[in-house]
Amino acid sequence: MRFDDIVLPDTPACRGALEVATRYQSPSLLNHSVRAYLWAAAYARSRAIDFDAELLYVSSMLHDIGLVAEFDSQTVPYEEAGGHVAWAFCAGAGWSPERRLRASEVIIRHMWEEVPVEEDPEGHLLELSTGMDISGRRTEDIPDGVRREVLERYPRLEIAKEFAACIADQGARKPSSYAGRFVRGGIADRIAANPLDA
Repeated sequence: MRFDDIVLPDTPACRGALEVATRYQSPSLLNHSVRAYLWAAAYARSRAIDFDAELLYVSSMLHDIGLVAEFDSQTVPYEEAGGHVAWAFCAGAGWSPERRLRASEVIIRHMWEEVPVEEDPEGHLLELSTGMDISGRRTEDIPDGVRREVLERYPRLEIAKEFAACIADQGARKPSSYAGRFVRGGIADRIAANPLDA
């Protein structure tokens, strides 16, 4: 598999989601969002997992939008805040209520420990790919050439330092959230040991 084998969907919703992510996220968080889609799509191709590319792309671009100041919530975990943003965005994109809900679910579930592929392929792929990018889990499942090219095109910049600070802040303010559990489970050490930063 090569980088050029990865399908990048080009729809108005996808272009709009990228525009929103570019406008509100830092360069490090934006590149992370793009890589999340690319890792997911590459993994799906290598495992013959069928998925909705537009749904996964939009969800990837918006999955961490709840971390930015403009959309940070004082009352719900950041992935739920991101799910609300996605629902509103997808309504504006003309998606059906059911499809809006799917985007919200995929974003919320990216923080789960595991999302069964047979129940939610897009949620499974985003949960897997964000874990790859943040903590380096299962990065060996992406072919070496694809991994190198993705990192060249969308460099990691300051994602380790920035995400570690974001998740620590979320965990401190929302200790019962997944972020709180991840902080207590030592995510900072896993971020620091990510082989993608070696």
